[in-house]
Amino acid sequence: MIDIGINLTNKRFDKDLKQVIENAKLAGVNKLIVTGTSLDESQQALELCLQYPDMLYCTAGIHPHDAKTFNKNSLDVLRQLATSKPVKAIGECGLDFNRNFSTPSEQEFAFVQQLELAVQLQLPVFMHERDANSRFIELLKPYIQQLPNAVLHCFTGSKSDLESCLALDLHIGITGWICDERRGTALLELVKIIPKDRLMIETDSPYLLPRSMRPKPKSSRNEPKYLPYIAQTIAHARGESLKQLVQQTEQNSKLFFNI
Repeated sequence: MIDIGINLTNKRFDKDLKQVIENAKLAGVNKLIVTGTSLDESQQALELCLQYPDMLYCTAGIHPHDAKTFNKNSLDVLRQLATSKPVKAIGECGLDFNRNFSTPSEQEFAFVQQLELAVQLQLPVFMHERDANSRFIELLKPYIQQLPNAVLHCFTGSKSDLESCLALDLHIGITGWICDERRGTALLELVKIIPKDRLMIETDSPYLLPRSMRPKPKSSRNEPKYLPYIAQTIAHARGESLKQLVQQTEQNSKLFFNI
Protein backbone atom coordinates (compact mmCIF):
# COMPACT_ATOMS: atom_id res chain seq x y z
CA MET A 1 0.00 0.00 0.00
CA ILE A 2 1.05 3.58 -0.63
CA ASP A 3 0.01 6.44 1.66
CA ILE A 4 -0.02 9.42 -0.70
CA GLY A 5 -0.39 12.06 2.02
CA ILE A 6 1.27 12.04 5.42
CA ASN A 7 2.55 15.00 7.43
CA LEU A 8 5.59 13.27 8.92
CA THR A 9 7.24 16.59 9.71
CA ASN A 10 4.46 17.37 12.19
CA LYS A 11 5.75 17.72 15.75
CA ARG A 12 3.42 14.92 16.89
CA PHE A 13 5.84 12.49 15.24
CA ASP A 14 9.00 13.95 16.76
CA LYS A 15 9.41 11.45 19.60
CA ASP A 16 8.86 8.17 17.77
CA LEU A 17 9.25 8.80 14.04
CA LYS A 18 11.37 5.72 13.45
CA GLN A 19 8.77 3.51 15.14
CA VAL A 20 5.93 5.13 13.15
CA ILE A 21 7.72 4.29 9.90
CA GLU A 22 8.47 0.76 11.08
CA ASN A 23 4.85 0.21 12.14
CA ALA A 24 3.69 1.40 8.72
CA LYS A 25 5.94 -1.15 7.06
CA LEU A 26 4.67 -3.94 9.32
CA ALA A 27 1.09 -2.99 8.37
CA GLY A 28 1.89 -3.38 4.67
CA VAL A 29 2.26 0.33 3.92
CA ASN A 30 5.57 0.20 2.11
CA LYS A 31 5.78 3.69 0.61
CA LEU A 32 4.89 7.08 2.09
CA ILE A 33 4.57 10.43 0.31
CA VAL A 34 5.50 13.10 2.86
CA THR A 35 3.57 16.32 2.33
CA GLY A 36 5.38 19.65 2.03
CA THR A 37 3.16 22.49 3.26
CA SER A 38 5.64 25.39 3.51
CA LEU A 39 9.22 26.04 2.45
CA ASP A 40 10.54 24.87 5.83
CA GLU A 41 8.29 21.82 5.96
CA SER A 42 9.18 20.92 2.37
CA GLN A 43 12.88 21.07 3.23
CA GLN A 44 12.28 18.92 6.32
CA ALA A 45 10.27 16.46 4.23
CA LEU A 46 13.15 16.13 1.78
CA GLU A 47 15.63 15.56 4.59
CA LEU A 48 13.44 12.76 5.95
CA CYS A 49 13.30 11.15 2.52
CA LEU A 50 17.07 11.12 2.31
CA GLN A 51 17.16 9.16 5.59
CA TYR A 52 14.69 6.55 4.27
CA PRO A 53 15.37 6.44 0.50
CA ASP A 54 13.63 3.09 -0.07
CA MET A 55 10.35 4.08 1.55
CA LEU A 56 9.83 7.85 1.63
CA TYR A 57 9.13 10.35 -1.14
CA CYS A 58 7.77 13.87 -0.78
CA THR A 59 6.10 16.91 -2.28
CA ALA A 60 7.36 20.49 -2.14
CA GLY A 61 4.92 23.36 -1.92
CA ILE A 62 3.11 26.05 0.00
CA HIS A 63 -0.30 25.24 1.48
CA PRO A 64 -3.09 27.83 1.10
CA HIS A 65 -2.93 28.40 4.87
CA ASP A 66 0.66 29.57 4.36
CA ALA A 67 0.06 31.45 1.10
CA LYS A 68 0.65 34.76 2.90
CA THR A 69 4.32 33.74 3.21
CA PHE A 70 4.69 33.37 -0.57
CA ASN A 71 7.20 35.89 -1.93
CA LYS A 72 9.48 36.42 -4.90
CA ASN A 73 12.02 33.94 -3.51
CA SER A 74 9.51 31.14 -2.92
CA LEU A 75 9.53 29.81 -6.47
CA ASP A 76 13.34 29.72 -6.52
CA VAL A 77 13.39 27.66 -3.32
CA LEU A 78 10.68 25.29 -4.57
CA ARG A 79 12.43 24.92 -7.91
CA GLN A 80 15.67 24.03 -6.15
CA LEU A 81 13.93 21.50 -3.88
CA ALA A 82 12.27 19.92 -6.90
CA THR A 83 15.66 19.06 -8.41
CA SER A 84 16.08 16.42 -5.67
CA LYS A 85 15.11 12.91 -6.69
CA PRO A 86 12.70 12.21 -3.76
CA VAL A 87 10.51 15.23 -4.64
CA LYS A 88 7.72 13.80 -6.76
CA ALA A 89 5.14 16.60 -6.94
CA ILE A 90 4.55 20.31 -6.39
CA GLY A 91 2.23 21.01 -3.47
CA GLU A 92 0.41 20.93 -1.20
CA CYS A 93 -1.13 23.89 -2.98
CA GLY A 94 -4.64 25.10 -3.65
CA LEU A 95 -7.44 27.04 -1.98
CA ASP A 96 -9.05 26.95 1.46
CA PHE A 97 -11.87 29.44 1.82
CA ASN A 98 -13.10 27.66 4.95
CA ARG A 99 -10.53 29.10 7.32
CA ASN A 100 -8.86 31.82 5.25
CA PHE A 101 -5.65 31.83 7.28
CA SER A 102 -4.34 33.62 4.19
CA THR A 103 -6.60 35.93 2.19
CA PRO A 104 -8.31 34.54 -0.92
CA SER A 105 -6.17 36.74 -3.15
CA GLU A 106 -2.97 35.52 -1.46
CA GLN A 107 -4.12 31.93 -1.87
CA GLU A 108 -5.01 32.36 -5.51
CA PHE A 109 -1.67 33.97 -6.33
CA ALA A 110 0.34 31.23 -4.59
CA PHE A 111 -1.76 28.50 -6.23
CA VAL A 112 -1.32 29.83 -9.76
CA GLN A 113 2.40 30.36 -9.26
CA GLN A 114 2.81 26.76 -8.17
CA LEU A 115 0.70 25.47 -11.07
CA GLU A 116 2.97 27.35 -13.46
CA LEU A 117 6.05 25.91 -11.75
CA ALA A 118 4.67 22.38 -12.02
CA VAL A 119 4.06 22.91 -15.73
CA GLN A 120 7.61 24.22 -16.20
CA LEU A 121 9.12 21.28 -14.31
CA GLN A 122 6.61 18.75 -15.66
CA LEU A 123 5.81 17.49 -12.19
CA PRO A 124 2.37 16.47 -10.89
CA VAL A 125 0.50 18.76 -8.48
CA PHE A 126 -0.74 17.70 -5.06
CA MET A 127 -3.69 19.92 -4.26
CA HIS A 128 -5.97 21.05 -1.42
CA GLU A 129 -9.45 22.53 -1.77
CA ARG A 130 -12.05 23.36 0.84
CA ASP A 131 -15.16 25.49 0.33
CA ALA A 132 -13.63 26.87 -2.88
CA ASN A 133 -14.50 24.37 -5.59
CA SER A 134 -15.73 26.69 -8.34
CA ARG A 135 -12.76 29.07 -8.03
CA PHE A 136 -10.36 26.13 -7.66
CA ILE A 137 -11.60 24.60 -10.92
CA GLU A 138 -11.55 28.00 -12.64
CA LEU A 139 -7.88 28.59 -11.76
CA LEU A 140 -6.79 25.02 -12.48
CA LYS A 141 -8.53 24.56 -15.83
CA PRO A 142 -6.09 26.58 -18.00
CA TYR A 143 -3.18 24.45 -16.76
CA ILE A 144 -4.66 20.96 -16.61
CA GLN A 145 -3.74 19.92 -20.15
CA GLN A 146 -0.13 20.99 -19.57
CA LEU A 147 0.32 19.09 -16.30
CA PRO A 148 1.53 15.48 -16.27
CA ASN A 149 -0.88 14.66 -13.43
CA ALA A 150 -2.98 16.33 -10.73
CA VAL A 151 -4.59 15.03 -7.53
CA LEU A 152 -7.06 16.64 -5.17
CA HIS A 153 -6.03 15.08 -1.90
CA CYS A 154 -8.33 14.50 1.07
CA PHE A 155 -11.53 14.97 -0.91
CA THR A 156 -14.45 15.92 1.36
CA GLY A 157 -16.75 17.82 -0.99
CA SER A 158 -20.17 17.35 -2.58
CA LYS A 159 -21.23 15.27 -5.56
CA SER A 160 -21.10 18.33 -7.82
CA ASP A 161 -17.60 19.13 -6.50
CA LEU A 162 -16.47 15.60 -7.32
CA GLU A 163 -18.04 15.68 -10.77
CA SER A 164 -16.28 18.97 -11.58
CA CYS A 165 -12.95 17.42 -10.53
CA LEU A 166 -13.51 14.24 -12.51
CA ALA A 167 -14.45 16.34 -15.56
CA LEU A 168 -10.85 17.60 -15.47
CA ASP A 169 -9.61 14.01 -15.08
CA LEU A 170 -8.16 14.67 -11.64
CA HIS A 171 -7.03 11.91 -9.35
CA ILE A 172 -8.87 11.85 -6.01
CA GLY A 173 -7.30 11.07 -2.63
CA ILE A 174 -9.57 9.57 0.03
CA THR A 175 -8.71 9.67 3.74
CA GLY A 176 -10.17 8.45 7.02
CA TRP A 177 -12.81 11.17 6.63
CA ILE A 178 -14.83 8.38 5.02
CA CYS A 179 -14.81 6.58 8.39
CA ASP A 180 -16.41 9.51 10.24
CA GLU A 181 -20.07 8.84 11.07
CA ARG A 182 -20.70 12.55 11.73
CA ARG A 183 -19.52 14.08 8.46
CA GLY A 184 -18.12 11.38 6.19
CA THR A 185 -21.16 9.27 5.37
CA ALA A 186 -21.77 11.05 2.04
CA LEU A 187 -18.33 9.91 0.91
CA LEU A 188 -19.40 6.28 1.22
CA GLU A 189 -21.69 6.90 -1.75
CA LEU A 190 -19.48 9.32 -3.66
CA VAL A 191 -16.46 7.04 -3.60
CA LYS A 192 -18.39 4.62 -5.82
CA ILE A 193 -18.31 7.02 -8.77
CA ILE A 194 -14.56 7.65 -8.75
CA PRO A 195 -13.04 5.78 -11.75
CA LYS A 196 -10.77 3.00 -10.53
CA ASP A 197 -7.73 4.50 -12.27
CA ARG A 198 -8.27 7.88 -10.55
CA LEU A 199 -8.52 6.71 -6.92
CA MET A 200 -5.70 6.92 -4.38
CA ILE A 201 -5.66 6.43 -0.61
CA GLU A 202 -4.05 8.35 2.23
CA THR A 203 -4.12 8.94 5.96
CA ASP A 204 -3.25 12.67 6.10
CA SER A 205 -1.61 11.73 9.40
CA PRO A 206 -1.50 12.90 12.15
CA TYR A 207 -4.96 14.24 11.28
CA LEU A 208 -8.23 12.41 10.57
CA LEU A 209 -7.88 9.30 12.71
CA PRO A 210 -10.57 6.88 11.41
CA ARG A 211 -13.32 7.26 14.00
CA SER A 212 -14.95 3.92 13.28
CA MET A 213 -11.91 1.82 14.19
CA ARG A 214 -12.59 -0.78 16.87
CA PRO A 215 -11.00 -1.10 19.28
CA LYS A 216 -10.50 2.64 19.29
CA PRO A 217 -6.81 3.61 19.52
CA LYS A 218 -5.73 5.19 22.81
CA SER A 219 -4.13 8.12 20.98
CA SER A 220 -6.01 10.52 18.69
CA ARG A 221 -2.93 10.70 16.45
CA ASN A 222 -3.46 9.13 13.06
CA GLU A 223 -0.65 7.04 11.58
CA PRO A 224 0.09 5.37 8.24
CA LYS A 225 -0.32 1.96 9.91
CA TYR A 226 -4.08 2.66 9.90
CA LEU A 227 -4.21 2.97 6.10
CA PRO A 228 -5.39 -0.66 5.70
CA TYR A 229 -8.49 0.19 7.72
CA ILE A 230 -9.28 3.14 5.46
CA ALA A 231 -8.68 0.94 2.42
CA GLN A 232 -11.08 -1.70 3.76
CA THR A 233 -13.79 0.91 4.32
CA ILE A 234 -13.38 2.22 0.77
CA ALA A 235 -13.33 -1.29 -0.72
CA HIS A 236 -16.53 -2.22 1.11
CA ALA A 237 -18.26 0.97 -0.07
CA ARG A 238 -17.24 0.28 -3.68
CA GLY A 239 -18.20 -3.39 -3.56
CA GLU A 240 -14.61 -4.50 -4.18
CA SER A 241 -12.28 -6.83 -2.36
CA LEU A 242 -9.53 -5.30 -0.27
CA LYS A 243 -6.98 -6.99 -2.52
CA GLN A 244 -8.51 -5.43 -5.64
CA LEU A 245 -8.56 -1.96 -4.13
CA VAL A 246 -5.02 -2.15 -2.76
CA GLN A 247 -3.57 -3.39 -6.05
CA GLN A 248 -5.37 -0.73 -8.08
CA THR A 249 -4.57 2.22 -5.81
CA GLU A 250 -0.95 1.14 -5.51
CA GLN A 251 -0.65 0.99 -9.30
CA ASN A 252 -2.32 4.40 -9.61
CA SER A 253 0.03 5.93 -7.05
CA LYS A 254 3.15 4.48 -8.61
CA LEU A 255 2.19 5.85 -12.02
CA PHE A 256 1.13 9.21 -10.64
CA PHE A 257 4.29 9.87 -8.62
CA ASN A 258 6.64 8.00 -10.97
CA ILE A 259 7.96 5.70 -8.24
